[in-house]
Amino acid sequence: MKKNNPRTGSNFDDFLKEEGIYDEVTAKALKRAIAEQLKEGMQELHMTKVAMAARMETSRTQVDRLLDPDNLKIQFDSLVKAATAIGKHVEIRLVDDPAAA
Repeated sequence: MKKNNPRTGSNFDDFLKEEGIYDEVTAKALKRAIAEQLKEGMQELHMTKVAMAARMETSRTQVDRLLDPDNLKIQFDSLVKAATAIGKHVEIRLVDDPAAA
């Protein structure tokens, strides 16, 4: 018979939810991943920020915002343009939260 370990707590998502920061942390993690993927795509193409801005028909400042993992205020159309500029497309889907079940 297996005993529950009294030192085992909830999972990390539960902790973040209890602290009231789950949504913020999740958004930052997603933005960091997106920014990293955009940077990697640019590096593969040997593309500068200026060239990226030209392909997106926007400013270099806008490209800097997209590549800044801490800037969560990006527009969906800018993300789509950035992905297209590096030969990618954006795929977003909603999935069930296993904790809500």
